[in-house]
Amino acid sequence: MGLVTEIDDDAAPTVLIVDNNPMSSLRLSNLFKTRNFNVEVCEDGDQAVDEYIRLDPELVVLSLDIPSLDGHLAALEMREHGGESRIVFVAPTRMADLARNATFSAGAVTWLQKPISGESLESAWATILGPIPEAPGLDDLDELYPDRIQIEEDAGPLAIPLPLPALGGLPPLGELPPLGELPVVVPVESDAVKPKKGKKRLLLLVVIGLVAGAAGYAYQQGMLPV
Repeated sequence: MGLVTEIDDDAAPTVLIVDNNPMSSLRLSNLFKTRNFNVEVCEDGDQAVDEYIRLDPELVVLSLDIPSLDGHLAALEMREHGGESRIVFVAPTRMADLARNATFSAGAVTWLQKPISGESLESAWATILGPIPEAPGLDDLDELYPDRIQIEEDAGPLAIPLPLPALGGLPPLGELPPLGELPVVVPVESDAVKPKKGKKRLLLLVVIGLVAGAAGYAYQQGMLPV
């Protein structure tokens, strides 16, 4: 492996590495820095799609087992957006069948088995730089992932009218009768059901509160002398 240095060249190609394993991301970053790529790294599929749109990279190296969106769905979202990026899947041996199917479905140029070495990358380099296949999985994207979240253009704030709370049949404030005309509610005990002392006290407090509230309102409206 050659000397790894940071690339500071706007003309250098960009590779977007998507892997939530820090060791794997570091290994891949070093491999592509030796090939004079500008390296961008992220850890989940949802962020990867956003970064793909922002960067428009020449190459995407995408792990299949990543959070939020799996690698296959993230790749299909990238291909649906457009662009001429080459996509390379990376996956462990246990996911070999899934990697092969995802490579065909998303039109990736190839897939590489983890852990990636300089030799395995070199042996696949001609294929990586080759033509970009079609992505037949785009035709079945909604069937493959029916619960995927589609990002729509911002149409502004929702104009949904909120229901007003019911006023319980109360008249408008301007139609309240003068204080002297307000009926006084006196609780009447029944021989059949006698409320407990606590309930009687609570009812009395409610009545007092209603009278006090009505008096305050009448005072504000100039109905009571100062």
